[in-house]
Amino acid sequence: MSKKADFRFGRFGRLAAALMLAFAVLMASGLPTTRVQAHGFGSPITWNREISRLVYARCASCHRPGGTAFSLLRYTDAQPRANEIKDAVLARRMPPWGAIKGFGQFRNDQSLTPEQIELVTKWVDGGIRRGNNPRLLPKEPVFDASAEPLVPKNALRVQGSFTLPRDIVLDGLLPERVQPAQSTRIVAVSPAGRVEPLVWLHEYNSKYGHQFLFRQPLRLPAGTQIQGVPADTVIVLMPAAQ
Repeated sequence: MSKKADFRFGRFGRLAAALMLAFAVLMASGLPTTRVQAHGFGSPITWNREISRLVYARCASCHRPGGTAFSLLRYTDAQPRANEIKDAVLARRMPPWGAIKGFGQFRNDQSLTPEQIELVTKWVDGGIRRGNNPRLLPKEPVFDASAEPLVPKNALRVQGSFTLPRDIVLDGLLPERVQPAQSTRIVAVSPAGRVEPLVWLHEYNSKYGHQFLFRQPLRLPAGTQIQGVPADTVIVLMPAAQ
């Protein structure tokens, strides 16, 4: 063996010895190694653990016995309709919020977040699993008998162009009459010219009628114009409680 080759092997040997010594010191010190723990990583999404909670929070107010749509309270209800649910969620037809997100801020927004949509998609694509532990299943929600949304006595009904006759602290809106498949962008224009977005109705379904309650009440002075409401549409302006 040449001196050059001998030098190479000698250097490799010293490097290997140094690495072995460093590993021995690390193990003796009790510090954790870089091995990734697999616990919980890549766990399949199940009805019992994740999907039932999402359905109870976002869907069950309509999808329940006695509700306005077929029940989804139990796995045996949801499993046969899983692909239908996925398609409706991806198309944002369900839950039926009926407005363009980002145009106005609402505290009762029931539409799904991108993360929740991804959760449903992965559940369906992953085999529509029920889960093996029934103790993870939350308690089924209980709902009061369905009732029409309460409209304050001092509410204002808007049909076509409308100018506020008085100052108002606006808590929300209630679409009382909307034509099917109608897209309506409604704004408030103050006497000073400031434009406040109220709601952009899109594919609103009166069958699932609901209020749009602002995250923060809007103070609108007298003379403010409510624009964007068609003549064949009725929108109720709901003042905040005094």
